[in-house]
Amino acid sequence: MKDYLVKAIAHNKQVRAYAAITTETIEEVRCRHNMLTVASVVLGRSMTAGVILGAMLKGEEKLTIKMNGGGSIGTILVDANAKGEVRGYVSNPHAYAGLNQQGLLDIKSAVGTNGILSVTKDIGLNHPFIGQIPIVSGEIGEDFASYLLHSEQVASSVGVGVLVNPDFTIQASGGFIIQLIPNTEEKTIRLIEERLQTMPSISSMIGQSITPEQILKQLLGEENISIFETIPVQFRCECSRDRISNAILSLESEEIQDMIDTDGKAEAHCHFCNESYYYSKEDLETLLKVSIS
Repeated sequence: MKDYLVKAIAHNKQVRAYAAITTETIEEVRCRHNMLTVASVVLGRSMTAGVILGAMLKGEEKLTIKMNGGGSIGTILVDANAKGEVRGYVSNPHAYAGLNQQGLLDIKSAVGTNGILSVTKDIGLNHPFIGQIPIVSGEIGEDFASYLLHSEQVASSVGVGVLVNPDFTIQASGGFIIQLIPNTEEKTIRLIEERLQTMPSISSMIGQSITPEQILKQLLGEENISIFETIPVQFRCECSRDRISNAILSLESEEIQDMIDTDGKAEAHCHFCNESYYYSKEDLETLLKVSIS
């Protein structure tokens, strides 16, 4: 099943709902960064939340998520936009985590809780919107729910999950965000709370190859939801050789000449896609001619 995201309204437009399957996207990132289990789970959860938050934007708007709780995983960085495109990385893709008291992978210790979750939104204004909250659990889903409540004043339920195979490949990845509009009826709130308490974990659901539509039906009841948009989800990095070349051309000609004289070459590395771009002395000399022409 190709990765995609659905947007829906529910309970007479009192609820906004989003669900996504991101398995292929997270597997591509895992391959690019050779990630071990805990990094795949942490980054997969974060990118799934990011792509859903991105789907709440419009047009060319985009956002950046940064999270560092002081754990072994280091910094988590995710970029997403309104088109379902997302990219991300963690500082330590080979981080190790043991088991917690429940016998599950100790995500909390890997992420840490001594730090900040920040979301920066570029919505085309002169200054981006920046929301920040202290990390509350390190489990990712609860942290994004706290962000939405305290930074955007929207009561939300966030569920994100990643299942990793013994060979470190991604078995399944996905998640949901349910949001209550202001003045939602109390009976609607109670109904949703009851369903959230009795439904299987998001990891269990995605492990059964469930679709985004089925996730929302289980959460909200088939008779209560109306899906109004479906968008594909994919990994996409903005870097390219042309982009790097343009960055070099933006330098003063003296700086390019210094690169030629000092190292006789140049290399640029993208943390998001893990691609490297090499420039020989001849490449730099060609760019220098363009720069001074």
